[in-house]
Amino acid sequence: MTGDDFKGLRKLQQAVENRFVAGVVMYDGEAVVPFGNQLYAVPISGLWEK
Repeated sequence: MTGDDFKGLRKLQQAVENRFVAGVVMYDGEAVVPFGNQLYAVPISGLWEK
């Protein structure tokens, strides 16, 4: 997971400005990782775990 994985979300964030709530990239890791302002890497397993 690198900052490049968020390139499209950063463009969207700039385009919609204050209407942007959060951006999420799913990955095969174990923890939620913040990648800047309102951007997160979230484990795929989070889709089916509580």
